[in-house]
Amino acid sequence: MPGFITAYQVLTLLLLGRVASCVDVPISLSSPPAAASVSQSLVSFSIEQDRWTDFVGTTTRNQFFFNALDNLKQLTGQPPQIRIGADSEDHTNFSPNVQFSQTLFPAVSATVPYPEASNITVGDGFYGAAQFLPSNTHVTWGLNLGQNNLTAAFLEAKSLVKAFSTSAFTNAGITLDAIEIGNEADLYKNNGARPTTYTSTQYVKEWTAFATNVSAAAKLSAASNTKFWGAAFAGSSHTTTGFSPQAIFSEGILSSTPGSLISTISLHHYSGSFCAGSGGLLQDLMTKSTIRGNLTGFAPDVSATHAKNLDFVLGETNSYSCHGAPGVSNTAGAALWSLDYLLFATQLGISRVFFHQGIGYKYSWFQPVTLTRSILDGTPLATPLPPHIQPQYYAAIIAAEAIGTSGKTRAVELNINDSRVAGYAFYEGSNLVRAVLINSQAFFTTTTTARGSKHVSLNLTGSGAPAKMTVKRLSIPHADDTVGITWGGQTYETSDGRVSGTLQVGSANVADGVDIQDTEIIMLSF
Repeated sequence: MPGFITAYQVLTLLLLGRVASCVDVPISLSSPPAAASVSQSLVSFSIEQDRWTDFVGTTTRNQFFFNALDNLKQLTGQPPQIRIGADSEDHTNFSPNVQFSQTLFPAVSATVPYPEASNITVGDGFYGAAQFLPSNTHVTWGLNLGQNNLTAAFLEAKSLVKAFSTSAFTNAGITLDAIEIGNEADLYKNNGARPTTYTSTQYVKEWTAFATNVSAAAKLSAASNTKFWGAAFAGSSHTTTGFSPQAIFSEGILSSTPGSLISTISLHHYSGSFCAGSGGLLQDLMTKSTIRGNLTGFAPDVSATHAKNLDFVLGETNSYSCHGAPGVSNTAGAALWSLDYLLFATQLGISRVFFHQGIGYKYSWFQPVTLTRSILDGTPLATPLPPHIQPQYYAAIIAAEAIGTSGKTRAVELNINDSRVAGYAFYEGSNLVRAVLINSQAFFTTTTTARGSKHVSLNLTGSGAPAKMTVKRLSIPHADDTVGITWGGQTYETSDGRVSGTLQVGSANVADGVDIQDTEIIMLSF
């Protein structure tokens, strides 16, 4: 009898465990009203300006970088949009005697192994190098406001517009969508660029003066294709005081002549900071509630921007500021964070997410040149590391596949009552075509228990439910791994950044549901 009771108890615990591991996921077969339009260039990139030509090339294109962008173009029909600027934007000056660029860098440190340049002087070739981007790329370029040098901004604008008017650009359809004046002006009072009393009112006055001159240099008007990005702040007060879209609107930025040419409001966001060398926890970064808490704060900014009929973008973002946290930003777990983060952004009305990239940055999605020192602590590498993608790049690939080439994709977050599992349904027109599920429970190299798994039961509502579906998986050995990841059995960890390997996609009955492991992403196609 005692043995029977023990066996019964074990069976009960197993059954209870099975119930606990089941997740019910309702999915509408037709696009719900709340589904957001998703741009084919939702995944876009912000490039640190100081080493721009290392990314794109000088006299010939950097083929690895081109391939990394072109992979996404092949999946969506449009290349990622590119913003060139960031911190080094406000340290850039122009000289007609420089062909591409001349740079001065501060000392390397363990916290920041690849620091931004403290001084950059560029020439015409610096802007002309953008001709090596994929055809039909839309570009936004940042000009120097931080040094309060109107001549520098004027000369940069002249050279910039001259480059984009050449046949190399026009024949390829590479366009200058916008000019950004100044990077993170809300931090000027902290970094010595302005007095500590600097306000958004002063910013609006300075921006208007610079934009008036840049408009003249670049021949911007209501009829021109090129417009302005406004704000580009490191954060937002979310009110009409401090630095925010609401504040600069109330202070009349849009009423000025150049302000009427603002098409887009850009804000920046990082989920944490590594500037002082204190790292974050990978599980915290990946967690569903953390991602939503980080982004929902921007809802009032998005609403205020849309009320002015302007576009809202995250013009610079990534995991941890100061180039990422080691063992977090450069890992496979960060790919799960990236995908959930960028897809959730669409639900708030954010049209594009520009993930920031820099040479040697821990959070970069690709390293387009050979590195000679560690991205983790700056120590010399025994063997130089050739160009390669990093794990977050898989988030871009998966998002691109989910969005597709139709140009009429809509997406909605699925109502999943689970703290670790997130999901999104994708519609073309009004019809369900794909769903993405993300299990953000971290499975580490140090985990001593068996890898967990959850069974997802699909509840498709509406008429004409499909009986079959295909299942594609992002296979990740461990959340803290940096290599060995495959998407549908294929890898982008190749010397040229192109996909390699035999595609592996499963088939399943919708009624049977699907299992998803800890630290895994799956895509269902109907």
